[in-house]
Amino acid sequence: MDKIKLDENQKRLDIDLWIIMIVSFIILGIFIVFQKEIYGIIKNDEFPILSRVLLAAFFQYGLAGFGITIVSILRKEHFISYGLKMKGMFLSILFCVLCFIPNIIFSYTLGQSNSYLPFQTVLTTKEVLASDFPINVIGMLITATAWGFFEGFNYVVISEKINRRYPTNYRFLNWGAIFCSVMCILIHGAVGVSFEGIIEMISIFIIIYGMLLAKEFTSNAWGCVFIFVFLWNAF
Repeated sequence: MDKIKLDENQKRLDIDLWIIMIVSFIILGIFIVFQKEIYGIIKNDEFPILSRVLLAAFFQYGLAGFGITIVSILRKEHFISYGLKMKGMFLSILFCVLCFIPNIIFSYTLGQSNSYLPFQTVLTTKEVLASDFPINVIGMLITATAWGFFEGFNYVVISEKINRRYPTNYRFLNWGAIFCSVMCILIHGAVGVSFEGIIEMISIFIIIYGMLLAKEFTSNAWGCVFIFVFLWNAF
């Protein structure tokens, strides 16, 4: 059987995806090994709150952001080229918010959420908000950058590179979005076995797949970022 020959662009995309994956797994491995110590520092209020936010943000960025940053520098790509622009931003945000509605309904219906606060599941958020100015502002900017911008944008870059590597002729079949949706479900431990778990898993799939399709239709990535800044971890 003849070996499939890849062109130079396909080879570059393979390398890019491997870099992103390897960097993420290295950071994840370090976190798992030192998890007890890391959480001990983050939860220890004897340390300055900003130092604890930075420590947590370092690992969050390492998992979702550092890999795509390395690739962007290596390939001399600008983040703007992935859809961070004004044109189409409103529609992108609108479509992405619509994709999040099933998850909001699910959360409130099952009583899993009764309040709205962006990044409320991040360990340091409430302490940051209770801090004095400008610590609270700086802390929330760091939080929004790591858990908001880079987590949302990370999916955009990975999805686009997968789609360039494995293109499809079907508009609603998006291999990058499928991969990112499954990855998100696995990373956040949302694999459902109960009825509620299955519904939650489906709602998360709708969020990620839907927002990445919205990005493709509008050519704008701000909707994906908006989701992770204002809605993800907010209920």
